[in-house]
Amino acid sequence: MAAAVYDAVVLFGDSLTQMGWNTGGFGAQLASVYTRKLDVLNRGLSGYNTKWALPILQKCLAAGPKTRLIVIWFGANDSTILPSIQHVPLDAFIANLKEMVRLIHEADSSTKIVLMTPPPINDEQRAESRDALAPVDRTFDNTEAYAKAVAQTGQELGVAVVDVWSAFWRIAGEEQGGLKGYLTDGLHLTSAGYEVVYDALLGTIRASLSELDPEKMVEVFARWETLG
Repeated sequence: MAAAVYDAVVLFGDSLTQMGWNTGGFGAQLASVYTRKLDVLNRGLSGYNTKWALPILQKCLAAGPKTRLIVIWFGANDSTILPSIQHVPLDAFIANLKEMVRLIHEADSSTKIVLMTPPPINDEQRAESRDALAPVDRTFDNTEAYAKAVAQTGQELGVAVVDVWSAFWRIAGEEQGGLKGYLTDGLHLTSAGYEVVYDALLGTIRASLSELDPEKMVEVFARWETLG
């Protein structure tokens, strides 16, 4: 197989990642800022948790272009409440994140990794979006525990972390009601929500992975003005 023209940034996660190419999404914005420098690949898997995603990650690592950065964004589904089949116990969730990091480093020790925490849940908005008889599937408090686990895991492993949870909570004025403009159904993000994610992710890249700051990277191919 011929080598890819561009190295890649891989966004690996659940529906929050999959939908990141919608208008205003963080993936679309990231692809724009890395144009002609790196390809940004959407590997979002709606509904997936870390248990189901692990074998997919192995397949992604086995093929494709050289990956400069992998952004891992899970927790929104792992943190569902039993009897949801998406639920992954907190200790298993942490173990799965660590295994993802290990697999990436094993495949290519030069690949940079960023872990992102899930955003807060708006309990009231989530309940309103579901059938009145449907059981509660997620809660603010439970998702917060998984967000903290992501941050702690990143710190333990020496991996950069984007604290999406705190970014949302801060901009919401530390009130669940303040999240409504950033969440469509108490879980998924509006374009304004994705703007928060994009700003937080790019800020982390610039601060912790400066060699991947898009403003500092050169384009792969020469500008037309230099040709003649």
